[in-house]
Amino acid sequence: MAEPKKAKGNLTIYDVATRAGVSIASVSRVLNGLGTPRAETREKVIRAVRELSFVPDGSARALSNGLKEVIGVVFRRGDETLFEDEYESFLYIDVINRGIEAESQRRGFDVLMSSVAFNDENVLQRVAAMAGKTDGLILHDRMLSAVGIARVASIVPVVTLAGSPTPESMNVRCDNESGMRELVRHLVVDHHYGSVAYLSGRGDSPDNRARARIFEAEAAAAGADIQVGPAWQGNYSAAGGAKVITSLLDAGKALPRAIVCASDQTAIGAMHALAQRGIRVPQDVAVTGFDDVPVARHLHPPLTTVRQPMQELGAKAFEVLYSRISAAGGEPEIVLPVQLIVRESCGCPRSSVPATSPGSLGREEG
Repeated sequence: MAEPKKAKGNLTIYDVATRAGVSIASVSRVLNGLGTPRAETREKVIRAVRELSFVPDGSARALSNGLKEVIGVVFRRGDETLFEDEYESFLYIDVINRGIEAESQRRGFDVLMSSVAFNDENVLQRVAAMAGKTDGLILHDRMLSAVGIARVASIVPVVTLAGSPTPESMNVRCDNESGMRELVRHLVVDHHYGSVAYLSGRGDSPDNRARARIFEAEAAAAGADIQVGPAWQGNYSAAGGAKVITSLLDAGKALPRAIVCASDQTAIGAMHALAQRGIRVPQDVAVTGFDDVPVARHLHPPLTTVRQPMQELGAKAFEVLYSRISAAGGEPEIVLPVQLIVRESCGCPRSSVPATSPGSLGREEG
């Protein structure tokens, strides 16, 4: 069955390159009569142009003149003020961006970064404008609907770092499920904690929803009492984590024996709020995170968490995007392995923490 044709005005040389099975650079050389492309390559491009009825408009002609060799990276920023410098550090985002930048430089690409506010009503317009300046986009968070992603992907290739692939975009993520499963089992089975809570990330985050789902399933299967819901709704930030704990204590609520936080920054805020009230970690309440940001091992006590290969995540995101830009194909989704990092905030004494080789799902001393 023949594929439905796009409207001519929506076609770009990305579509020609995909149909021909060649790189965009090859399409550019054929369309502009540059260089000496192989006869086979030229035939593939011309055939794709005819099959698609492709007629370069102004923007398409600009694209066909060659790549900009620029990719765009867009992330969401918050507006919390409890921790003054929190949004100047972007602990998790910074490490991923370093991976993107390193791999981009290796391929001779520059990186254009931009942020959008969580309450920005013009996100789609801002991201689409960014797309017009780049050869492809990496979106850190679920900032666009599937329809919005499709619109942007009609301009340039798109790789997301949250959620799942769509017919128009690719996705790179870490294995939330196995990481959370191992963490909950460590708390409930190894430590025998009878009550656990999940201090969540943002409600619209696919990663958060995946972690919450596994948390509840594993804790329930082990017979633990579970605390979840609106009272435990954070937003991945330290300020959000501190606010949840403070609100619960102000309301006279009894805390569980262990608190599983959706991110390390959330855990930092939770531990701060607990310390302000004289509640000891881990003696009174165990606290864990998710990410293993660089500061996690230097906290007091050092944070038990799930290590995501954040720099590799960024590098892989660029690699996947580059494969789409060069029409080399590739898998629609890549899932990277994670590793449980056992330190002291869960209640393990430092001397008893076993070590394993990095890169595997297991336990490692911080």
